[in-house]
Amino acid sequence: MPALLEDCERYFGSSDLYTVLGVRKTAGEAEIRRGYHKTSLKVHPDRVSEEEKERATLKFQILGKVYSVLSDKEQRAVYDEEGIVDEESDAISQDRDWADYWRLLFKKITVEDIKAYEEKYIGSEEERADIIQAYLDFEGDMDNIVDSVIFADTENEPRIREIIEKAIKKKEVPSYDAFVKETKKKREQRKKRAHEEAQEAEKMKKELGLGDKEDDLKALIQKKQKSREQGLDSFMAQLEAKYCNNSKKGLIVMCKATFGLAMETDSPGTLPAPVLKEPTCACFTAGSSEFHTIYPFPMGSSGM
Repeated sequence: MPALLEDCERYFGSSDLYTVLGVRKTAGEAEIRRGYHKTSLKVHPDRVSEEEKERATLKFQILGKVYSVLSDKEQRAVYDEEGIVDEESDAISQDRDWADYWRLLFKKITVEDIKAYEEKYIGSEEERADIIQAYLDFEGDMDNIVDSVIFADTENEPRIREIIEKAIKKKEVPSYDAFVKETKKKREQRKKRAHEEAQEAEKMKKELGLGDKEDDLKALIQKKQKSREQGLDSFMAQLEAKYCNNSKKGLIVMCKATFGLAMETDSPGTLPAPVLKEPTCACFTAGSSEFHTIYPFPMGSSGM
């Protein structure tokens, strides 16, 4: 087995390059890029402790090589047909700074960028396609549909339902019982959860001293940096422990508090692997006043 595939098996539990990136074999270029982005963020050396940094760096480098193979049409074709990779290719063999490579691929975006994208996305054909795909993926379960579609929440649920109902009427999609027979009680529970998350997010904003401007987010990041300098590196860890605690709900709350948007984390095991359009949480880059948003924007679209 080639060295890259062996490394994938050793560090990611699979020698299949698509599985490593969490995408389907039929994934297009944009999906592969998003898969690489999401997966690499989980092991980015800047996001782990010193004890984990060496292993995270190795995994980060492996992911860079995997993406290099799957983003190259010729190499991908060879891999798809023969299950092998060209270990001698420049993309894999050269001594590349994978962190620099990653930064070239994924630009930093701002809160304003996200809000501008939201304005363009809502009501677009792209949003409709995402709603229909989520409906099919979750077989009509509105809880998961609302959770997985970018910017979706209970407030615009009537509009989302209307889009799906029209698609059912046109026989574009099947009529799932989970959708057409959803009980009033289930809808009310969903609204209640959303209300609780909004209240928690507002509470967190007040505790962090966040307003509605990007400067407030930068102030939070600077506070984190200052705490590092003073040896209080537990500042963000305390926030994460209080509001996240490895729970999907907590991370949604953190995102809502920070951005005022209904974004959520890609919590492991929450969504099926083929679903690649779910929004995700903001993360800070250690030792930097910049921040990345783990978000599935195709590069070059909408000025992103």
